[in-house]
Amino acid sequence: MTEPPIPSTPTGPAEGSATSDDHGLAETLARETGEMLVEFRHNGFERMDNPWSLQDDADMAAHRFILERLAHERPDDVVLSEEGHDDRSRIGQRRVWIVDPLDGSNSFSSRGADDWAVHIALTIDGEPVCGAVSMPSVGDVASTAEPPDVPVVDRENPVVVVSRQTMRWHGQSLADALDARIVAFGSAGAKAMAVVRGSADAYFTDGGLYEWDSCAPVAVALAAGLHCSRLDGSTPTYNNAQLFAPGLLICRPEMADPILDLIEIR
Repeated sequence: MTEPPIPSTPTGPAEGSATSDDHGLAETLARETGEMLVEFRHNGFERMDNPWSLQDDADMAAHRFILERLAHERPDDVVLSEEGHDDRSRIGQRRVWIVDPLDGSNSFSSRGADDWAVHIALTIDGEPVCGAVSMPSVGDVASTAEPPDVPVVDRENPVVVVSRQTMRWHGQSLADALDARIVAFGSAGAKAMAVVRGSADAYFTDGGLYEWDSCAPVAVALAAGLHCSRLDGSTPTYNNAQLFAPGLLICRPEMADPILDLIEIR
């Protein structure tokens, strides 16, 4: 497997600022990590590796690749990765990259599944200002470098994507209240991108998410003009001391109030 070359001259932004280079770096890193994982996955299936070993090895390979690139490109920034050790030195830092090297690892290790993703985000003072979500199996990258245009889709019934847990416990109540079609699948990034790309109208989860699960998807969705909030309507913030937060809603703006009202009533 050949890794993409590392550029010889890093460019570093001023502390506390975001530049077009940051947006471009997020997109490039998400794409290149995804390409590496596609090759890793193909080779693993060819060797008939144990699925659990395959996803764990891929997670760590992607984690190391991302950290090496960011150490070269942004040596003064802090990185929080799902696969890394959080020593909390990030607390109080202004520029923090929050990454999920492989979101939806169970799907990654399942032949034919494409609902897995790579998340790369940059937060400044807790705000997700730059982000990219790559869905390598379908060759798609959405990023804040060129914010996506959410297509206008005329549906008789809205489509709401949810986690499997939400489907099990609250799927029917959502469907009844919204007259919606409820669809459950893996990766938080894949579900969020379903809304960004127009194949769904809302992504709702009442389960908990770690910051690396939602940061990049929220950055991209906000840049695309979508509504993003916790289930109490508050705006998600990042680089918090507590990395686990309950609930997330990403949706077309006109669907936010009906869904949040339903949550409050329930």
